[in-house]
Amino acid sequence: MSAPADRPWRESLLAMLGISLVLMLSALDQTVIGNALPSIVADLHGFELYAWVATGYLLASVVTIPIFGRLGDYYGRKPFVLVAAAVFTLASLLCAAAPSMLWLVIGRGAQGVGGGILIGTAFACVPELFPDTRQRLRWQMLLSAAFSVVNAAGPTLGGVLTETWGWRAVFYLNLPLGAVAFFCVWRYLPHFKPPQRLHGRLDWPGALLIALALGGLQLFVEWLPHADMALASLAIGSLALAAFAGLWWWERRIADPLLPPALFHDPALRCLFVLSVLSGAVMFVLLFYLPLLFQGGYGYSPKEAGLLITPLVLCITLGAIVNGRIVARLVNPNRLPQIGFALLLLTCLGLAACGRHASFGWMLALMFSGGLGFGFIFMNLTLFTQTLAARAHLGIATALLQSLRLVGGLLGTAIAGSLVSGLYRSAVTGLFSVHGAQAHVQAFSDPRLLLDAQARLVPLRQMAAAGHDAAMLLDGARDALVRSIDIGIGGCAVLALLALWHLRRLPTVDLHTATPRA
Repeated sequence: MSAPADRPWRESLLAMLGISLVLMLSALDQTVIGNALPSIVADLHGFELYAWVATGYLLASVVTIPIFGRLGDYYGRKPFVLVAAAVFTLASLLCAAAPSMLWLVIGRGAQGVGGGILIGTAFACVPELFPDTRQRLRWQMLLSAAFSVVNAAGPTLGGVLTETWGWRAVFYLNLPLGAVAFFCVWRYLPHFKPPQRLHGRLDWPGALLIALALGGLQLFVEWLPHADMALASLAIGSLALAAFAGLWWWERRIADPLLPPALFHDPALRCLFVLSVLSGAVMFVLLFYLPLLFQGGYGYSPKEAGLLITPLVLCITLGAIVNGRIVARLVNPNRLPQIGFALLLLTCLGLAACGRHASFGWMLALMFSGGLGFGFIFMNLTLFTQTLAARAHLGIATALLQSLRLVGGLLGTAIAGSLVSGLYRSAVTGLFSVHGAQAHVQAFSDPRLLLDAQARLVPLRQMAAAGHDAAMLLDGARDALVRSIDIGIGGCAVLALLALWHLRRLPTVDLHTATPRA
């Protein structure tokens, strides 16, 4: 069926209910798991794979988003949203049963496939249901309001589930939610078929080149800090560079490319894509390393850390709701993402400078500021892209924007993971060497001991028996972790500043356009 100009209110509400449920399924998993990660590492060990729990999900999503965004342009989006809900739910069961970190990473990759299909198709359903910009804004505010419940409850829920039933309950939670989401999409979301089938076949060589380029880039970043992996990292980096070059060459020469070059010829769209990468890097670094900072560095419990992170994710929704109320009334709507990146800059600088002894209230204020900043950024990037993109490229443009946000998250978390691991191990080695405790440094080279009170009892007793000040060394290890993560957050401040500078190049976006351009 094709989208009518005006749908009955009840049908629109039920259709948006289906879309919001599948998107909330992915959003809940991201906000809940971040606070459970330290406990997962303490149980399954394998701190070297900590970043891969995040980046494995992101890599799978990044590869699948543009593919299914394009398939949605070909065949309509509802079938793929249904497949995504099913894949995501089954992958959650795989994660819940994980006996090791490697198994969990594989399960997270499968979740990433489902999440990528969701992002590549579900977001593009909204402008099909509501072509008029003002009407679309009203429904997007409803979607944001629904997200507020999930975003607010996610971190705290993750902490409560982890402390009460263990971290596996975080993944079991997705099973009933996934079943409800699947039913609502199947029952209520209409199947909008494209007016005419696009010519040609899906650009599978382009999809393969994207996978090689992004996968190689991630491995290069992960392996680069390890001296024993120097040759392998250089080889994989060269492969990634060659894949990027091949992708650029190939997409310019085929009739129906996966990534249409016309998207990148528009300076405004190019600017939005760069901003999506930068904002994604900042968001994912904060979401995945703030729980480690609060629990391992500051000594908070998972529940306390969840309470701290709640304002960050809650205010993303609050900022989006406020944004939706005022953006269409502004002469220059670009001001709102400028305010968003300025708030992110202040948040990152405050986090990097406050140290271990900052008050709980001050940390809450910083989380509030960062959440509002993200709320002013993400909704506008999507809205601006759907306003500027040609209708024939609506699905792939929306999918590409979301995919590039995950590319930023992939690069950000991979670089932050390598940086934090390397700086922490170096600082702990130096600390223990200065105090003559080199024999015990191996136990503390993995920050999981800072998260698990039971696991560190034996090393602390051994150090005390050897005549060392165990409490002082433990406190020094916490300081080392805090300093390492603070440096990573300082890098996020640099990215926010770069985004503010780049945003000046975006022409004023005219939102008073009924539909995306033909």
